[in-house]
Amino acid sequence: MLGSKSKSTGAPITESQQKIGTIIGPGAVFNGDLTAPEAIRVDGYIYGNCTCDKNLILGPEGQIKGNISAQNIVISGKVEGDICAQEKMEILSTGKVTGDITARSLVIDEDAYFDGRCTMTTVALADSQAKIAAKNPMESVAIPSEESSDKNKSDKK
Repeated sequence: MLGSKSKSTGAPITESQQKIGTIIGPGAVFNGDLTAPEAIRVDGYIYGNCTCDKNLILGPEGQIKGNISAQNIVISGKVEGDICAQEKMEILSTGKVTGDITARSLVIDEDAYFDGRCTMTTVALADSQAKIAAKNPMESVAIPSEESSDKNKSDKK
């Protein structure tokens, strides 16, 4: 259990360290869907979808092959799958993302890699997309484009 000081150094444990509820350590492999109420840090490998209510941090050596849904997401490793961030999504310089991104705010550092589509959302839309993703984690969250909305209108005429 986490206390107010770490045992090895006696240094205080920061608030952000206390809030990480799940850690997939270096070299660890997780097969299947992962759902957590607190923040997740991944330094190993996940083959499946990741859903958390708080933040998801993917370390430089971490890899996720599956869809991700979280409040805030920071990517330093490699992701192959669609990503839905209710708030902020960051791809750091060592990050590589292959898949579509839905986020309210997006930051892509210089030298980062992103191959996919990005849809910027409002808070309400991002929240509703996250609820859909949580109910159907195996399905990719799709947001209707203006073209499909126009097509539906013309089909109704």
